[in-house]
Amino acid sequence: MHLDNSSCNLASLNLMKFLRDDTASDGASGAGGNMSLDAERFAKVVELVITAMDISICFADFPTEKIGETTRAFRQLGIGYANLGALLMATGHAYDSDGGRALAGAITSLMTGTSYRRSAELAAVVGPYEGYARNADAHKRVMRQHADANTAAQRMDDLDTPVWAAATEAWQDVLRLGEQNRFRNAQASVLAPTGTIGLMMDCDTTGVEPDLALVKFKKLVGGGSMQIVNNTVPKALKRLGYQPEQVEAVVAHIAEHGNVIDAPGLKPEHYEVFDCAMGERAISPMGHVRMMAAAQPFLSGAISKTVNMPESATVEEIEEIYYEGWKLGLKALAIYRDNCKVGQPLSAKKKEEAKTEAPAEVEKVVEYRPVRKRLPKGRPGITTSFTVGGAEGYMTANSYPDDGLGEVFLKMSKQGSTLAGMMDAFSIAVSVGLQYGVPLETYVSKFTNMRFEPAGLTDDPDVRMAQSIVDYIFRRLALDFLPFETRSALGIHSAEERQRHLDTGSYEPAEDELDVEGLAQSAPRQAGPAKAATTAPAAKAQEPAAAPSPKQAHNSTELLEIQQGLNADAPLCFSCGTKMRRAGSCYVCEGCGSTSGCS
Repeated sequence: MHLDNSSCNLASLNLMKFLRDDTASDGASGAGGNMSLDAERFAKVVELVITAMDISICFADFPTEKIGETTRAFRQLGIGYANLGALLMATGHAYDSDGGRALAGAITSLMTGTSYRRSAELAAVVGPYEGYARNADAHKRVMRQHADANTAAQRMDDLDTPVWAAATEAWQDVLRLGEQNRFRNAQASVLAPTGTIGLMMDCDTTGVEPDLALVKFKKLVGGGSMQIVNNTVPKALKRLGYQPEQVEAVVAHIAEHGNVIDAPGLKPEHYEVFDCAMGERAISPMGHVRMMAAAQPFLSGAISKTVNMPESATVEEIEEIYYEGWKLGLKALAIYRDNCKVGQPLSAKKKEEAKTEAPAEVEKVVEYRPVRKRLPKGRPGITTSFTVGGAEGYMTANSYPDDGLGEVFLKMSKQGSTLAGMMDAFSIAVSVGLQYGVPLETYVSKFTNMRFEPAGLTDDPDVRMAQSIVDYIFRRLALDFLPFETRSALGIHSAEERQRHLDTGSYEPAEDELDVEGLAQSAPRQAGPAKAATTAPAAKAQEPAAAPSPKQAHNSTELLEIQQGLNADAPLCFSCGTKMRRAGSCYVCEGCGSTSGCS
């Protein structure tokens, strides 16, 4: 609301920190406590903050060079306050009341007057802002307008009157010192929203806003919500003259219902003190506008505040709000209609819908959970001893009577050792998973080929090499309990199946041999013994001589030796690189005749 390509430092003071309880000093009773605003301390803090804000401009970095130049030339500041709604409630003022607006105007006037007085004092030491010379008349005219508005303001009670007096003194100093020293800052005050940071400042309300609701809920970035309860209600009730037990009853009612309607012992004429922006007793939209109009004459800049309107607000009502704000001299005005966004950060506690006589039918939700199938007391099992990389162990695999692995026990190393304990825990975890229905092939696919020590050769002919103990265990379990098709898809085969693959090119079992006896029983009967006797020698003569059985290969190394006629582990010739042939205890090269050194 000031200059293009410029910036403004912001600072907000928590007004509740300057509210004094004069009950103890007056010797009065606890009920109807006297309160006052410490105007002197408030002015001292404003002077300190304004000085710090002006100094920070000299050391600040800005988004662009142009913004930096304009900011350093005009040195705009934006001091403000927060927790006004809580202050008014604590002092027994309704937000939409003449007394509340008078107190807000007095505080704003004192804050801005003190800020410009300190700005003039700084100018006497370090000089005015660069743009003051060409704006001197306009600047001094604005100062006079602020002072005139302060003089014309209406005083309402003993709470705001001392603040107005301090503000009047400050504006007189502004006019006098400004004429002599000029001003260090082109702008001094605004009212910022102080949203989430208000929680860090221990504020019940933000900026110049009233409380959103006595009980409200804030949505959190990471999900979920946080309930925020107004903590100013007990102070307000004490100010209004209620006894401690009455205060407790009203606070309990608010916590349960979210409002003060029909609160036990609370007078209806005091309801307005606890009116909020939303809820059962929501402040009217014009109540927000009138509060802004009470503070605007004493601010350099604008007010960042929303005029809360109900969800049922019409276009005409919104138009009327903007028109009234313009007539009252507001520099800015924003409207928020409840639930106009998909998600809003703060929301009030919703009114519970009236319960119907016939309760709605509750939909029955069926929750499916895995059921543990325990093994019977007596169970079949297989115990296997194994060695992996020199580490010995025992595995007991028990199954259900109707087939299917149900539990595994592993025994490794000495009892009480770390490895033995880990294997016991691992066995229990796998066994419980199997009993809850986790398929064995799932475990096999996850744990095979897992690499860690001990690893290496095993004493199991079906699993000659293992990457780890876990790798061996689940390969052995797959061979013992999984069907051929399942483990073949996982690449797990027995030694017999690997040999069959070398012989036939397929891991699948060979087809069953013919049932010779069954076929013989179904063959036609012979004509007689004579014919059988005459045909027998001929058949015997036709039988060829039995050929010598070829050498059988039991692994890939033996197959290579059969096919090449060489020893698979024979070395290469040092001269020509051809694979050598064994000759006694040495090797000879058939290509160049070289030997390994024995002949």
